[in-house]
Amino acid sequence: MPTLSVSLTPEQEAFVTQMVASGRYQNASDAVHDALRGLLQRIQEDDLRIEHLRNQIRAGADAIARGDFTEVADADLETFFAGIAEAP
Repeated sequence: MPTLSVSLTPEQEAFVTQMVASGRYQNASDAVHDALRGLLQRIQEDDLRIEHLRNQIRAGADAIARGDFTEVADADLETFFAGIAEAP
């Protein structure tokens, strides 16, 4: 496996050292590998959320283009949202 040198802040180094000392990880490499897996998972989840939001925005824009929307006056917003919250 190739070796890559990275710089850690003192706090990050202390955290990795603490994780190894606690027995949670066998060595610093295992701790960093787990952190990177977590980062990759978070990025993938963020990408899925962004794609979902884009789909929702697209659907909303399409509905507006079809004229399929309800216009609500500013003064009626609380009542409108309360009705949505009460809907099954």
